[in-house]
Amino acid sequence: MESLDLNLLTALDVLLDEASVTGAARRLGLSTSAMSRTLTRLRLATKDPLLVRAGRHLVPTPYAMNIREHVYTLTRDVQAVLRPQHRDLDLKTLDRTFVLRANEGFLNIAAAPLVTAIMKEAPLVRLRFAPKPDKDVLPLREGRIDLEIGVRGVSAPEIRSRLLFRDTFVGVARIGHSLFVDGDINLARYAACRHVVASRRGILRGPVDDALEQLGYQRNVSVVVPGFPDALEIVRQSDLVTHVPRSCLVNFADDLTRGAKVRLFQLPVKTSAIAIAAMWHPRMDADPAHRWLRDTVEAVCQEFLAY
Repeated sequence: MESLDLNLLTALDVLLDEASVTGAARRLGLSTSAMSRTLTRLRLATKDPLLVRAGRHLVPTPYAMNIREHVYTLTRDVQAVLRPQHRDLDLKTLDRTFVLRANEGFLNIAAAPLVTAIMKEAPLVRLRFAPKPDKDVLPLREGRIDLEIGVRGVSAPEIRSRLLFRDTFVGVARIGHSLFVDGDINLARYAACRHVVASRRGILRGPVDDALEQLGYQRNVSVVVPGFPDALEIVRQSDLVTHVPRSCLVNFADDLTRGAKVRLFQLPVKTSAIAIAAMWHPRMDADPAHRWLRDTVEAVCQEFLAY
């Protein structure tokens, strides 16, 4: 198989059809000498003359006549595999289940508008949102997950990704908190507060801690909860402060500022923006339905997370 050249199959198909080196060369856009060398290679590969001279013409050998139809079929099959002709995607009749993996924060923000957009264009499509306990790439590789949404990072070299939006952290504390008493929030007062941290894996440290440490400060983490909604609920009813991605406030803005009496503030330290991306295995790259899914997810994020 190391020396197999599928181009020889195409050349053999044309040679058997034309029964002429010159005619085959013309059809394949080659010189006559190049076509003659290809015929020599075919004779060596098949251990048969294939085409022999009879007067001024070439005629096929019994072996060539025997394989002609088989070669024709093989050539068309290879072209169908290596050059697939995709039919136009009919979203109204697309009957398919897509499995998406995303964390709770993204589902709270975008699941409802995404479902609405999908159902409007493709009413027969089903969406299954899978839990995201970790960043294991194996489900994508094995085809158990169609699309993953999360922080863009180095997961596996073959995984494709598309940036959906960039997120930033924003601080949250109740109105009347001592943090707001003396005007601008400085590093010392911020670090001295008691903090509640959202971490699915129970980790106390994060980008904010790294930024504080570089400036010689360390904050006091009193509570760790699994998700940002839990952290916001604690902040509503206590003197603890927290920070959350700005995107997770999209659906909670009215609640936060109306009954909860909380206030958003800019963190006194700078952290890198969070790149949220859609990720998929390259086997799905050219699939028309999967491409439509990716485009729809991106459009929903652009509409609802543009701030």
